[in-house]
Amino acid sequence: MSSVTVYLKAEKNSEVHEQDVFLSQAAKVWCTDRTLENKCRAIKLMTIHDKKENRYVCSVLDVVEQIQKLEPKAEVTNLGEVDFIIDYQPKVRRIGAADWLKTAAVCLIVFFGAAFAIMTFNNDGSVAEIFKDVYYLVMKEESDGITVLEIGYSLGLLLGVLIFFNHFGKRKLTTDPTPIEVQMRLYEDEVDTAIIQNASRKESGIDVH
Repeated sequence: MSSVTVYLKAEKNSEVHEQDVFLSQAAKVWCTDRTLENKCRAIKLMTIHDKKENRYVCSVLDVVEQIQKLEPKAEVTNLGEVDFIIDYQPKVRRIGAADWLKTAAVCLIVFFGAAFAIMTFNNDGSVAEIFKDVYYLVMKEESDGITVLEIGYSLGLLLGVLIFFNHFGKRKLTTDPTPIEVQMRLYEDEVDTAIIQNASRKESGIDVH
C-alpha cells in the first residue's frame, strides 16, 4: 500500500456521555482511503471508569501513535488542537420533583437577590439601612442591628466566596479549575508571550527599553 494521508481536526472541548470514548467523538477524520478512515474513527481514546462528571486531557501525539499502529505508512496531518479535552457528562436522568424544587429555589434566590441589589443601589450601597427598613416593614419593630438578615447575609457571603473560588484549603468543590488557577495560567501565557516577543525584537535590533 502506498502512502496515504489522514487528516485530523480535534475540537478543544468535546462533551461525551458514554464511558467508552472513540476518536470520532472528539475529532473529525478524513482520508481518501475510506476503510482506513473508518478504522481511525473507531480508535478508542479511553475508557472512563469513574461515573462522575470530569474532564480529561488527551494529546494528538497519542492519536498519531495509534493510527501508525493501524497503518505504518499513513501520514497524519493535524488541522486542529494539539491537546484537547474530553468532558465526560453522565447521561441525563429524567427530571424529578427534586430538580423542580432546585429550579424554584434558584429562581427565588435570583429574584430576591436582584431586588436587594436594586434597593442597595438606590440607597447608595447602605446595606445596613436596607436591613433596618426591611426588618421594620416585616416585624413592625426597630432592628437592634443583629437580626436574621445580618446573620443570613454573613453566611451567604461566606458560602458565595467558597463556591466562587471553588476550594476550601486544599479541597476543591468541583473538578473545574479555580478562578485563581485560571488567572495564573493566563498570566503565565502572557509572560511567555512577552519573553518571546522581547527576544525577537532584540534579535531584529529593536530595543523596547
